[in-house]
Amino acid sequence: MTSGALSANPFVAAGMIEDPRLFVGRKDELHAIASRMKGDQPTSINIVGEKHIGKSSLLHYFVLTWQQRVLNNTNRYVVIYLPLRGVDCQTETGFYEAIAESLLSHVQGWQQRSLQNPWKSKPLNRQAFSDAVKEWKQQGKLPVLCLDDFESLLKYPDKFDNGFYDNLRSLMNNNTLMLVVASRKQLDVYANKHHFGSSFFNIGHTIYLKELTTDEAIELSRLPTRSTNGAALSVDEQSYAQQWGDRHPYKLQLAGYYLWEARQQGKPIKWAKQQFTKAKSASKGQRWQLWLRWLFWDLPVRLGKIPKFIGGTVDDVSNWIIGMVILLLFVMVLVGVLHWNELWDFVRNKLGIK
Repeated sequence: MTSGALSANPFVAAGMIEDPRLFVGRKDELHAIASRMKGDQPTSINIVGEKHIGKSSLLHYFVLTWQQRVLNNTNRYVVIYLPLRGVDCQTETGFYEAIAESLLSHVQGWQQRSLQNPWKSKPLNRQAFSDAVKEWKQQGKLPVLCLDDFESLLKYPDKFDNGFYDNLRSLMNNNTLMLVVASRKQLDVYANKHHFGSSFFNIGHTIYLKELTTDEAIELSRLPTRSTNGAALSVDEQSYAQQWGDRHPYKLQLAGYYLWEARQQGKPIKWAKQQFTKAKSASKGQRWQLWLRWLFWDLPVRLGKIPKFIGGTVDDVSNWIIGMVILLLFVMVLVGVLHWNELWDFVRNKLGIK
């Protein structure tokens, strides 16, 4: 969204906040990113937070406003926002090309020719990307990449291997590249889970994104309408939004959205609360689906692989069946129906493990 009129409903019930006028709070986090960017040795950052806590909005807002925070020597930096969930980032070359395209779109006209040349290598592979970034350093430019949805890269371990991450780490160590990486968990958690040995996952600094402060929550509930400078919600509606949202940015946005819609449609507050509750429950339902998948598929498969480590050979379907049996027997042990020795005897004898 550009500098035109605000959307009719100023509350963003889903997705990233694109209009900087609708972004509220996170002053400490924004300052922390800028301060680590301005040093002689820029420090890469991992932004960690749960779904709907505002990671994407924070990165996008920083890219739009970083010059107001850095102030001095702004010509040194080129700052971009790149969502990794896009199809362009499903291969290593696609990742580099997406970065190059975004970086060059942020370069001023008189600098374009000298800064474009390093990126002309085709294909833009790992070596070409590294050479281009190093050439930019010689020209006094530091690319700052705000990478959103880091988990998307983990879906393609054959494309993004230890060598890929090691190369990024090397560029970061040589102060030729700075990363601001958003993820739901700390990066080293993913390294352990997916068996990556690269030091990339021990990134320089971690910022944990949590709920808004009380003052920030109040400010969010007072977002203006497009036609006046006054708040979009009445004082009573603001109070409802704060009660329902409880300082969580997504819930506050959701509450404000339906309270505003209720007034526009002549609906009662009760209707807004029902819509808010329904939407919030749908979001929780998605988390339950992930939890149930872990409990009834991922965990049994992992449990079923136990025989492999001590001599068994089974496929994934057998792993799941065996794992479910082990899981049920484990529950029976916990409630006192079986003894631990009986569970172990089952694993050894019934599965043919000597």
